[in-house]
Amino acid sequence: MRPQQPPAAPPYPPTQYAGQGAFGGPTRQAVFPNHPGSQADPGSQADPGGHPAPPPADTPSAAAVFVPLLVGAAVSTGLGVFAKVHDPQFFSVNVAGFSSPVSVKAWIATLAAALALTQLLSAAAMYGKLGAPKPALGIVHVWTGRLAVLVSVPVAVHCLYALGYADHETRVMVHSILGCFLYGVFVAKMLLLTRKSTPSWAVPLFGGVLLAAFVGIWSTSSLWFFQNAGFVL
Repeated sequence: MRPQQPPAAPPYPPTQYAGQGAFGGPTRQAVFPNHPGSQADPGSQADPGGHPAPPPADTPSAAAVFVPLLVGAAVSTGLGVFAKVHDPQFFSVNVAGFSSPVSVKAWIATLAAALALTQLLSAAAMYGKLGAPKPALGIVHVWTGRLAVLVSVPVAVHCLYALGYADHETRVMVHSILGCFLYGVFVAKMLLLTRKSTPSWAVPLFGGVLLAAFVGIWSTSSLWFFQNAGFVL
């Protein structure tokens, strides 16, 4: 009787074939492009030329930031150009209970900055930096951001239409630039939130820049007013 030959070893490691693993779970089938019958994952198949297929459209990519960044830059530039070439109308709106239109703007800008700061704190809490996150934090975060921008719009409209771009002193010039910059960053951040391919770092980064713009605008307007006129309505 001819001695029985041991079974030939498979051409690829057996642990890479589909079936039960060592602990009862299924093992992952290996991908062998040159082996007949081998099945690759849908997202990792190669084309006939041997080149790997491009990643799925919703794969996070730094390139996804480019279009929102470009649109935001266009918004900021457009506002800056309008403020520069537009003839200031130099009108003011008095609000009952306030001593002057400047006081109204100072307090509205303070409210907007406070809402922006609240959004930062709610974001930190959502990421677990301030203890266990709570379900309501998401609503707080979204609405404080929306309200911060909405509250700032009347001030921005007055600055652009009534005063325009000014650079007669450093504080005023920085304030004018930051005002245009803020709305460009806001638009870019909103666009990033709608894209599935946005990298995880992009929205927090743009949110931080947006908060910095709010603080800069407040420092060059409301803080200056309070330092010179006091905390008066």
